Amino acid sequence: MTRLILVRHGESQVTVDRIVGGPRTCYGLSDLGREQAARLRDRWTASPEFVPDLVVASHYPRARETAEIVSPAFGDVTIVTDPGFGEHDPGPDCDGLTYDEFVEHFQPEPDAWHDDDPFGAPYPGGETVAEFHLRVGTALRALLRAHPDAATIVIFCHGGVVDAVFRQSLKTATNGVFQIATMNAAISEFELIKRNYWRLVRQNDHAHLAGLPTASPASAARPRR
Repeated sequence: MTRLILVRHGESQVTVDRIVGGPRTCYGLSDLGREQAARLRDRWTASPEFVPDLVVASHYPRARETAEIVSPAFGDVTIVTDPGFGEHDPGPDCDGLTYDEFVEHFQPEPDAWHDDDPFGAPYPGGETVAEFHLRVGTALRALLRAHPDAATIVIFCHGGVVDAVFRQSLKTATNGVFQIATMNAAISEFELIKRNYWRLVRQNDHAHLAGLPTASPASAARPRR
């Protein structure tokens, strides 16, 4: 049986700065994001739940930084970077725009993020939902094939990746129908009982964040152009 533990990154600085922060322009965690990650590290240090056989992080700085803060709870481990677990790519035309610039330039439909069309691109020129799901699903299956003896795998990733794994493992709709809320630095866990048969163990476990604010105040966004 494989135990798959997904950790969403802590709050990102691009979120605070109200910037579309894709893989080209992400610049790591906010101060609150680092505190969120430290809370998870301290939780697992005080009460170890497992010994990971493999620790993976997305190539986004916010995911990698979260992994670096939390991983001392596991002892001396190597963090493997896998871009397959990166967040939905907004594409080069939108990556780095402020939210206001994005609305001004592209005037997106109000319901673009809740569209049931998997071939729609929420960000013009970016990944479609179908492309994103294919990338995440392919990365997960490649990881499992490459490490058949890894009983416990921890992946530091993104809310969209948690959503994709949740929907694929439970064989639900690719998008639309319902929403999956995953807090920053929250834990989601699945068990692979047998080939292509998953069990959801927990989702959005964020007990370690008790007492922290849910988000930082938005700062003045820095325009890209």
